[in-house]
Amino acid sequence: MNEKTLRDLVIETSRDVKWIRASLDELKEKETFFESRLRTLEECLGNTQKSRLYESQISAGAGAGAGGIVAIILRLFGG
Repeated sequence: MNEKTLRDLVIETSRDVKWIRASLDELKEKETFFESRLRTLEECLGNTQKSRLYESQISAGAGAGAGGIVAIILRLFGG
């Protein structure tokens, strides 16, 4: 018969537990790595969005300034 003894079951369970712990540790390391990459990407995206907002604000300000100057020139010359 191929019955396992209690000792065999304990040894097998111990191996399984070690394997599960090692797998969980590996998953935690990967999770930490991916969280770090995600934070970096979020920061880059945030900086890009801030940069775009800043550029659009500058463009809007320049457009308003140019429009104001044109309006003054037209008034001066009676347009």
